[in-house]
Amino acid sequence: MTNDVRFTGTAVIIGAGPAGLTAAYEMLQRTTLKPVVVETSGFMGGISRTVDYKGNRIDIGGHRFFSKSDRVMQWWLNILPLQGGAGAEHAIRYQGRSTTIAGNEAGPDPEREDRVMLVRRRKSRIYFSRRFFDYPISLSPDTVRKLGILRTMKIGFSYLRASLFPIRPERNLEEFFINRFGRELYATFFKSYTEKVWGVPCDEISAEWGAQRVKGLSITKAIVHFLKKLTRRSRDVAQKDTETSLIEQFLYPKHGPGQMWDEVAKIVRAKGGEILTHHRATRFLTDGNRVRAVVVKRDADGAELELAADHVFSSMPVRHLIRALDAPVPPEIAAIAEGLVYRDFITVGLLLEKLKVREADGGPIQDNWIYIQEPDVLVGRMQVFNNWSPYLVADPSKTWIGLEYFCYSTDPMWSWPDEQMAKLAADELARIGLADAKDVLDSVVIRMPKTYPAYFGSYERFDELRAFVDRFENLHLIGRNGMHKYNNQDHSMLTAMTVIDNIVAGRTDKANVWDVNTEEDYLEEK
Repeated sequence: MTNDVRFTGTAVIIGAGPAGLTAAYEMLQRTTLKPVVVETSGFMGGISRTVDYKGNRIDIGGHRFFSKSDRVMQWWLNILPLQGGAGAEHAIRYQGRSTTIAGNEAGPDPEREDRVMLVRRRKSRIYFSRRFFDYPISLSPDTVRKLGILRTMKIGFSYLRASLFPIRPERNLEEFFINRFGRELYATFFKSYTEKVWGVPCDEISAEWGAQRVKGLSITKAIVHFLKKLTRRSRDVAQKDTETSLIEQFLYPKHGPGQMWDEVAKIVRAKGGEILTHHRATRFLTDGNRVRAVVVKRDADGAELELAADHVFSSMPVRHLIRALDAPVPPEIAAIAEGLVYRDFITVGLLLEKLKVREADGGPIQDNWIYIQEPDVLVGRMQVFNNWSPYLVADPSKTWIGLEYFCYSTDPMWSWPDEQMAKLAADELARIGLADAKDVLDSVVIRMPKTYPAYFGSYERFDELRAFVDRFENLHLIGRNGMHKYNNQDHSMLTAMTVIDNIVAGRTDKANVWDVNTEEDYLEEK
């Protein structure tokens, strides 16, 4: 597309996260609409951005580039080509066909080029009772030894009871977990971490959260997967027959997820789209059942700009969207919007001389992230950025980790000075025996508001709010916060792609957009 292309309409896209940038890219590829992306920050990717601190890069929340959608997998590889390498072969299946990318002839060398997608090994473990356990839990001899015979028997009988007498109907997340894992295993490995994430008991969270994050996974499937591993090894990156929580390989940009979205933003601008950073949407001007324009304010000087719109894509928090509508909003709808809850997120990056824990062979641990199930610390999860991509670390002789804390922006922790937050992280790391405080060389603290839309508060009435918003025929809710739905990166992208499909097809019904991440194939553990 060149600069003399004639656009026949404008679409305003709120947010430059995966959903917003995917919408802009697809729009330029498949329609004559001009995308204008409005982003409150100066960064691309939303929570999928990469933070560069003194050459050490942080992936906020961890983003494995893996999807059960062929469309998404190929889309990523169209932006960042798969790595090559002497003798390397990576088979990726698409719709029953297999494509093999081999060696340097088919892909860039990450040692020489930056625009490259790596193939990375997946490893996650649970840290409980100062010991490592497989994630997902498998009934291997190592697990039995660490749990002890008595607790293992309790877990087995509890799971058998849950299988024979499941709780019906499943009214909350606690019952969802018990039905799939048994009460004993739930109490041992799920309850503490989940309540750290959400800050409320599991019996106050909708079962729908579990249905979106870990559906299709159970002890039985974990055992079957373990047995399959003993008999065959696959180098299939797509891994279509594997539950997402059990995948063993994933794609990953050389410099983290933000690299993907920086590249997409470059393409959008080059093809004639606009991206307005440090602007925020303040009002949605309506005319009947359509949004005719979006008013945005520039942070630098408070200047307002009215953007006429043929279509509006919103990935902003639903609460803020409802507040910004100039159309009459029924009191009950406004109350639902105000009652939606968001969980916030703090990452503490620590540069270490070394970790105390090692693999069985004496080498450094290989985990991408570790779930901290210890009740005597606040930290919920730990990432080892060296293992996501060695190119995230300025000095590969050092260990670069992220300790993750879940809270509300109203909690005291949110407002602590960075030094206090970094000290807490270092102290907790030492308390549970993962590293010595003296080995901490540097630190950085990153706060991300509204990272997790919650499945409590007024969420049980969200369908009423959805029905109200869906009446605006050219207003499309996309992405995690835009739909108040705990979507992964690929799900967020698919919501945007589906909207573009609908526009191209002339479809006005939005049900297929809301159906994304409800099918059995869509799941992940984080």
